[in-house]
Amino acid sequence: MSKVSNLLKCYLGIMAGLIGFGLVFPTFFKTLFSHPEFYIYAKFFHVLSVTLVFANAVIGTLWETRGLLSKNAQIVRYTYKTVTWMDSVFTAPLVVLSVLSGILMATSLGGVWTIGWLSVAFVIFLFSGLFWVMLDIPTQYRVNKLFNALTENVEVLPSQITRLLWFRLGVNLFSLVPLIIIFFLMIFKPEIAPLQELFLHR
Repeated sequence: MSKVSNLLKCYLGIMAGLIGFGLVFPTFFKTLFSHPEFYIYAKFFHVLSVTLVFANAVIGTLWETRGLLSKNAQIVRYTYKTVTWMDSVFTAPLVVLSVLSGILMATSLGGVWTIGWLSVAFVIFLFSGLFWVMLDIPTQYRVNKLFNALTENVEVLPSQITRLLWFRLGVNLFSLVPLIIIFFLMIFKPEIAPLQELFLHR
């Protein structure tokens, strides 16, 4: 499980680096990505990656819920390990792809902060990611440590593990709400003033 956790941290670091670089050096990104022919390809990969991330989050949450309700230690352990493995090797790289393709599209349209609904969606995405990293990653570490201390043939999980797993499930459920809001903004593109204008007028 440590290798999986390190892989997840690696992808999160890449994503944070992309976001930070894009915010600090917007002109470089605009020059690099200001090719109209890239837009349609970026749009395809963005929609594909975002859809798969959301689908995996929903299915993983349902699967973990079913596992916990079974109260079978082997099922819960297998389900948890599979879902966390999927987060690292499947969801995390897709999140990186969605961020990169989203920045590319936004740059082609003038920049993240120049489009109202996009700037709001981006901030929601950042806060959602920060919330997940601050709560879910430490919980995974504690759960892994407790699982490693158990014997393979244990039949009943300690209450400490089940409490942590239910807490983690609650975090994941809460994290789905911002994704739904972002999907709404992506599809309907409501007329919203860019966030930079709101701050400049203060």
